[in-house]
Amino acid sequence: MTIPLSPLIQLVDDDQAVRDSLALLIATVGLRVQTWADPAAFLAGFDRQAIGAIVLDVRMPGLGGLSVLDTLIAQGADQPVIMLTGHGTVEMCRRAFKAGAAEFLEKPVDDERLIEALQQAVRQHVRSRQRQRADQAARERYAQLSGREREVLGLIVEGLTNKEIGCALDLSPRTVETHRASVFAKLEADSLAQLIRRYADLVEGDHPA
Repeated sequence: MTIPLSPLIQLVDDDQAVRDSLALLIATVGLRVQTWADPAAFLAGFDRQAIGAIVLDVRMPGLGGLSVLDTLIAQGADQPVIMLTGHGTVEMCRRAFKAGAAEFLEKPVDDERLIEALQQAVRQHVRSRQRQRADQAARERYAQLSGREREVLGLIVEGLTNKEIGCALDLSPRTVETHRASVFAKLEADSLAQLIRRYADLVEGDHPA
């Protein structure tokens, strides 16, 4: 049996002493840590598929933390980012949050605050990935429907009876029932309420019926 890996924290800081101390701290709560001294190397090589979070120093030679954050967002990386700085300003904090940072902490970092922020970020990322998988599953189920089945689905959700659907689409009640059963089967819905929930997921994901 394959044992799932624990979440992976990417730690990017040019100060080796900081990397070593924070990596040791993070490991004490069961999280894996990968450390990076060079932000450019991090952007080129970190595992974008891993569940976890990123801890990113603001002030680094060459490519600064805010620029790295902007690049991560532009590239669609979805791991929450926690920014660290030894010389924080209100403007810097504002910029970080506006750019998409999950948290902004000042050095020396309080151990409990960092661990709490990381655990919250990991939970957030797990929920985000679960939602992505659910959305993908909904898209795949919807793609199985024929054009007629999609029409029937839309009318079912509107509350029409089989007879009313038949009149609206010029179909016999038997044909409507066949399409209805197929819609329920393909969307893996066991009840009308579940079917409506499936339909709502599709609409929220911009997949109109």
